[in-house]
This record gives sequence, structure tokens and C-alpha cells, in this order.
Amino acid sequence: MEGLLARLERRIGRFAIHNLITYVVGAMALVFVLELLKKGYLSYLTLDPTLMRQGQYWRAISYLFIPPSAHPIFLIFVLQMYWIIGRSLEEAWGAFKLNVYYFLGMIGTTAAALILGQPMTNTYINLSLFLAFATVFPDYEIYLFFLLPVRVKWLGLISGAFLGYAVVTGSMAARIAIAAAIVNYLLFFGKRLIELARGVKTMAKQQPKRAQFAREPERRAPRTCVTCGLSDDDEGADLRVCNCQEVCQGKATVYCLAHARSHNKPS
Repeated sequence: MEGLLARLERRIGRFAIHNLITYVVGAMALVFVLELLKKGYLSYLTLDPTLMRQGQYWRAISYLFIPPSAHPIFLIFVLQMYWIIGRSLEEAWGAFKLNVYYFLGMIGTTAAALILGQPMTNTYINLSLFLAFATVFPDYEIYLFFLLPVRVKWLGLISGAFLGYAVVTGSMAARIAIAAAIVNYLLFFGKRLIELARGVKTMAKQQPKRAQFAREPERRAPRTCVTCGLSDDDEGADLRVCNCQEVCQGKATVYCLAHARSHNKPS
């Protein structure tokens, strides 16, 4: 995937939209204000395949700008988070790679809506951005309810579990919608997920051996008298260590008790 992206960037990278997420977040804020001024404005932007077939082709893109919440305080928090995510990914990846990631999710969602003939939202596209952010910056902390610091990797795991549950329990249409929206994440991070799964599997196999080694006490080599060969393994052995200058020349030398007292030189 990285090689393909590099080749594409060399050819068409100049067309990448810089600060893409800034424009998306700004458009969401504008749409929120327009909805306040004119109720029902959002209905002109939704991804409705029936209306698209009647010539309202702008809906293939306009649904991206529908804000995720109607509550102004919560919306400010979410849009700020979207902006941080987008800017961070663009700094880490570059504008072209972020464009590819975002538009893959958009194309997948739009195509799924047309194939299924059902309206869809930008929820899973935005969630795929968050999953990418949690994967690239796992230790980044956000404050839940402005008080509780939480690393995004844990929120990413929760989001992934939510998607897995939705895939298992949802309808076929829901499964296709999720798959279409997060195909970008699977393409970008599939290899890393496979390697991670293999690493966890290997660790699980090695865990019994590690536990066994932890239970076994470390066994040191037995000490042996340099004169008679009596060692720690012999019953009743009482060994001493001497490092005198006269006989042992300052080196730690092992003697049994009898030879330690007589202090004979090694034969």
C-alpha cells in the first residue's frame, strides 16, 4: 500500500487538498448555522440515492458536511476533535495520503448507498478517521467531560468493539455500510493489524513457558573446594571463601572448612 501511495503521489500529489479537514469542519459549522436559520436545510444535503438518481448529484459529497450533533456545546467539542485528528494525520502522513484515506471512505459509502438504495450518513467515515488517529497516535490524551484524561487507544478499542458488535448483530445493509466506510482503515492498517494479531498469538503460546521459568528458582553453579573438591552438592559440606593476599593473592577462593582453617595452597 505504501509503495502504491508513493507512486500515486509522485504523479498526482500536486492535486491534493491541503488542510482538507479544516474545510470539512468549517463546512459542518456553516451547515449547523444554516439549519438554525432554516429548519429542514439538512434534508438538501443527505445521501439519498433515490434523489441522486433524479439529478441531485451534489448529495454524493454534501452529506460529508452534515454536523454530527445538533447540540451547540457538544458540536464545538466534536468539531475541535475532528480538526485535531485531521491536522495531526496530515502532519504525520502528508496531505495526499490523508486525501486518499478520506475520499476512499467517501467513495465506499456513496457506492454502498447507491447499490443498496438506502440513505447513509458520514458517521462511519468520521469514525474511520478517529480509528486512524488512535492507531497512529495511541498515547494522545483527551479529556472526557473536560475532566477525565483518557488515551485515545482505549477509545479506539472501544470504537472497534462497537463496530464489531454492529457487524455481528446488524443487518446485511448495516454490515455493507460499515465495511464500505472503513475500507480505508483496513487498507491502510490491515498489515499492522495482522502483525499485531500474530504477535499476540505468539505471546499466548510462550506464556506457559514463561510462567514455568518464573516458578523455577535460579540455580547457581555449586561452589567447590580447590583443595579436596568438596562441593555444595555434598551432604554436610561447609564451604568458605577466602581472598587473602598471602595465599589467595586477593582472589576469591573456595575452601571447605577444614582446608580453610589449615589454609593450604591448592595442589
